[in-house]
Amino acid sequence: MSRTRPVRLPCDSALMATTQDTTITPFRIDIPQGNVDDLTSRLRATRMPAPLPGDDWDTGIPSGYLQELVSAWADEFDWRAVEVRLNEIPQFTTVIDGQRIHFAHIRSTVPDATPVILTHGWPGSFLEFLHLIGPLTDPESHGGERADAMHLIIPSLPGFGFSTPLLSAGWTTTHIAETWIHLMDRLGYDRFAAHGGDLGATVSPEIARVAPERVIGVHVNGALSFPSDVGEGVREAMSALDQDRLNRVTAFTREESGYIAIQSTRPGLIGIALADSPAAQLAWMLDKFRAWTWPLETPPDQILGREWILTNASLYRLTASGGSSAYVGYAQSTWGAEPRNSEVPTAAIQFAHDVGIHSQSTQANTIVRWNDIGDRGGHFASLEEPQILINDLRSFLRDLKQ
Repeated sequence: MSRTRPVRLPCDSALMATTQDTTITPFRIDIPQGNVDDLTSRLRATRMPAPLPGDDWDTGIPSGYLQELVSAWADEFDWRAVEVRLNEIPQFTTVIDGQRIHFAHIRSTVPDATPVILTHGWPGSFLEFLHLIGPLTDPESHGGERADAMHLIIPSLPGFGFSTPLLSAGWTTTHIAETWIHLMDRLGYDRFAAHGGDLGATVSPEIARVAPERVIGVHVNGALSFPSDVGEGVREAMSALDQDRLNRVTAFTREESGYIAIQSTRPGLIGIALADSPAAQLAWMLDKFRAWTWPLETPPDQILGREWILTNASLYRLTASGGSSAYVGYAQSTWGAEPRNSEVPTAAIQFAHDVGIHSQSTQANTIVRWNDIGDRGGHFASLEEPQILINDLRSFLRDLKQ
């Protein structure tokens, strides 16, 4: 990348917090061997509790399933081989507002390709999008047209992965959006599109609210908002599909939101447990990988891929980012607040697990495309149904150009 030059990042956190350096620095993953060995030894020394009555997903992770994945992580997973593959992807760091931001930046060979910033969520990472790089940057080699080409910017959210350690508070979605604007400035992109899922589906529209003149379009998978107070008349006017989604939002709040309460009130406590025990880190993530993938009865490693799950868990464990990701993901949450409409064209694709409701999303977003996929796919669209997601993003950007 022509605009980068190597420089040593400040090691002292105080210097890091005050530096005004706008340098973009090439980054290579190089986890110390001692840390990798420690991970393996801790996995092999995992103390499993006696199974609870029933021993199923309703009370946690089935003990046999968790033990199988812990053993595979310790004895079959090869971090060094994964590291080599990851280092084939151009990665960089830069310091924005005192925080180190890690990102992948892949330019298409098509000069006038559309720049797109992709934002992940929790318990995911920048790893969610890496297998999309080829199809999005080189569409002609992957069933698309030259005009569909994109330049990709894939940052790690503050407090996640290599965007650590977390050095300050206040990382709201607005603050993250402002940071992404600074990042795009440093990369020389004046106009661009934004895509995201999970927390990224909240950050991406916020980028457009921060700088509507810069964002040509916003594309998300999953819900743009989570309606809480819907009157009976509004509910009755909804389609059967939207009524089912509203019922699932209610069920989620009642039955599944315990992790939000823990992460948003005591992220430091869960962070200690996750940093110390890789088995705890894996179990904490597996619970949501299972709950949010589709179909529910299929084990999550058969949907997302066992190697991907173990790579993602390794990233969290080796960067000790379980607590800081919880802090950023939910402690600064603005769920329930009605944001202003940026008037930037917005598209949403809803897979079978998703709960986005069109009629409840129009006030805060200028929706020009809404795609319901009722019979396949879950929360992790880029991993579960990548081709459908790719086609939808391509079609949206193509329509904007026309």
